[in-house]
Order: sequence, then structure tokens, then C-alpha cells
Amino acid sequence: MKQPGSDAWQKSLFTAASLTRDVYRRGSGPVVVIVHEIPGITPAVEKFANDVVAAGFTVVMPNLVGTRGKVANRSYMASSMLKVCVSREFSNMALNKTSPIIAWLRALARSLHMEVGGKGVGAVGMCFSGGFALAMMVDDIMVAPVLSQPSMPFSIGKDRSRDLNLSPEDAIVVRQRAEAGCQVLGLRFDKDKLVGDRFAALQDLLGDGFIAVELPSKNPRDHSVLTEQRDEPSVARVIDFLRSKLL
Repeated sequence: MKQPGSDAWQKSLFTAASLTRDVYRRGSGPVVVIVHEIPGITPAVEKFANDVVAAGFTVVMPNLVGTRGKVANRSYMASSMLKVCVSREFSNMALNKTSPIIAWLRALARSLHMEVGGKGVGAVGMCFSGGFALAMMVDDIMVAPVLSQPSMPFSIGKDRSRDLNLSPEDAIVVRQRAEAGCQVLGLRFDKDKLVGDRFAALQDLLGDGFIAVELPSKNPRDHSVLTEQRDEPSVARVIDFLRSKLL
């Protein structure tokens, strides 16, 4: 991918694992992959990404669903949700399964790390992509995984509400990496039903390697910690975490 200027997002294509997706890149410094939530790369997602760029990072945003820059509304949310539900790239209902899109994201992270270098790569997932950074820990280069309101597979039933979107084999590797010192930062509103019981499951899997940030919900719709219901101290916490691991 072509090195972009520092003042604008540059669009390119990345192909791996039989998938090709648009990616948007900006900044300089260690790599952070930011994976948007439903419905897509909204202005609120881009605002958060720009803050990470300003903190001294090369940020890459894959576009997995939706249209970059389109403001979130009910119809847009519904159409993007439908695309996620029917796409084979996302394991949105299956238990104990790593989503196929993870192979593409891991390849993207490896390509960027080979180009940029540094201590490793960071990743921030949100909502349906909230657990993606966890699965990317299978690779040693992932040293700063951030999970914001992880919500897939969709929390229908007790088992799915605890499922971490990991195959048993990947869960073993993730546990080993946590035991070796790789920390995971998780953020959620405490009454967010979409997250289910995943924070308890993360604690069971990662032990002391899991850093949980649970915010008091102000209303039942509070969900997007870093974007639509942006909590400024949490944004600062994420940036500090990335700096401590990557800079």
C-alpha cells in the first residue's frame, strides 16, 4: 500500500485470504488497525481514528460494511446489520468459531508491520468487530488489542452471551499470550445487553491480562463507548494503552 500524506486519509485495496477490501490509511508511527462498528465508518468512528493519528500512530481503517462518512441512522443501521448477518465473513451466530474475516485482518496487520516496523501492532474493534483484536492475538505482532463493546456472536441465549468468537485452538493461543504478558483492554457500558456476559468470559480466559473498563450506563441505548456515545476519558485511556504498548 502506498504511503499516504499526513493530512488526509488515503484509500487503497488490500487482498488476502480470498478477500479484497477498501482500507483507509493516515498518519505515521506504529500501526493501529481500527475496525469500525455497525453501520460503518461513520463521522464518529473517523473522529476517534483521527485522535489516534494525532497521538502518533499510523492508523488503518478497513471498510467491511457500509459507506465511509455516512451518518448513522436507523435505516442505515438496519441495512448494515442485515449485511453482517448474511455475510459468510462474520461468524455472527456460531459458537466457538473464529470469524473468517480474521485471516484477512491478520494478513493486513502483518503486511503493515513488515512495512512500518516497531514493537508490534495495535488493534481496536467495536461492536460486531469488538472481539476481532482478541482473535488477532494469535500472531505475536499483536501487542495492543482493544475490545470496545464486543457484541458477536449476537447475544441470543446464555451460551452466545459468553462466546468470544474464538475457535478452541485460537483460544488456547490467546490464553498463552495473555499468560506471557500480553494485556487486553476492554470497554463497555455496564447495562449494555449486546455485550452479554463476555467480560466475565474474558476474565476467565485472560485472568490478570484483562483490563476491564465498565462505565455506568446513562440510558439503555448506551453502547458505543468510543464513538456515538463517546466517553472522553475512555478515548484517552485507549490512547494511553496504545502508547504504553507501541511507543
